[in-house]
Amino acid sequence: MDFTHYKDAFIKEAHKTGYSLTNIQRCLDYAEALFLHEVPVIYNPSHLSSLVGYKKEYLKKASLFPNYFYRDFEVAKKNGTKRLISEPLPSLKEIQIWILRSILYKVPISPFAKAYKPKVTLMENLRFHKKQPKVFTLDLENFFPSIRMETVQNVFLKLGYSKIISKFLTRLCTRDGTLPQGSPTSPYLSNLIFKQADAEIASYCKDYKIRYTRYADDMSFSGDFDENELLQKVTETVEKMGLRINAKKTNLMTPNMRQTVTGIVVNQKPQVIFKKRNELRQALYYIQKFGFEEHREYKEIDQKNYLEHLLGKINFVLQINPKDAEFIKYKAVLFDLKHKKGIKTIDNEFFPI
Repeated sequence: MDFTHYKDAFIKEAHKTGYSLTNIQRCLDYAEALFLHEVPVIYNPSHLSSLVGYKKEYLKKASLFPNYFYRDFEVAKKNGTKRLISEPLPSLKEIQIWILRSILYKVPISPFAKAYKPKVTLMENLRFHKKQPKVFTLDLENFFPSIRMETVQNVFLKLGYSKIISKFLTRLCTRDGTLPQGSPTSPYLSNLIFKQADAEIASYCKDYKIRYTRYADDMSFSGDFDENELLQKVTETVEKMGLRINAKKTNLMTPNMRQTVTGIVVNQKPQVIFKKRNELRQALYYIQKFGFEEHREYKEIDQKNYLEHLLGKINFVLQINPKDAEFIKYKAVLFDLKHKKGIKTIDNEFFPI
């Protein structure tokens, strides 16, 4: 429905309910701004309730007392520390997915942001940095927890939503005043919030012929440049947003070194690092020689979905290099094992390694 048809239908219904001409015009002015951004018109919490299919009382409780609507757990990071994951309970997750698909996905993000975009793979981040004299990677420290509620609210305000609705939507997408790691809306919101910083950094890089991409909190630069000047520029830009560069993860790589971007080698062609590929080779060798259960028992692997886990890692290798004959063969071996065990196969599942 375009705005003209919406306007005619709204005026017709508004006259039936006794709206004054002033109120009708106020509502239409509000709706027109939202139509321009191609996002749903939401007048009040009751209207949002009808759109998402949950009672207004539930939405209010979820927005005012979010700690009761999340499940917390920890996952291990590569450096041995733990990352806190706050996963919304199913009902709140469904509401957040509605916000993501109906509102947030309608707003374009920076072309330099390569993560959390529908139908975009990791390869989109890697292909810019192959065969470069320098690869320079930076990491944003505590990315999601550093993004504050006020910044999230501005995303909705800029789309034309009222202060009441913008605050309400923000509360449904945040916890303890920040973006929760584990919420479906957090990744795309982070891209929208970082859009201006992406533009500033990309403008500087264009002037100095530097290639730039960002994959979530991982920033990658390649070309021939002064890395100290670049670091200063990026640091100044992100600090204006209340963010910081993680000094421990700043990495300069020259051609005589293994150059990696988001954990993938990019010197000549994108490839999962040798250590990870070799671990998979060894696992498949022992599985084929001694048997799957025998391998698990010998290695003391009690992971229930170990077969699917291996297949996911092999799918990840093939996502980076689809023509890798060796890993195509390994995938076929695991598919055959799944078939014999009667496990349902999902062909496109993968686990980053």
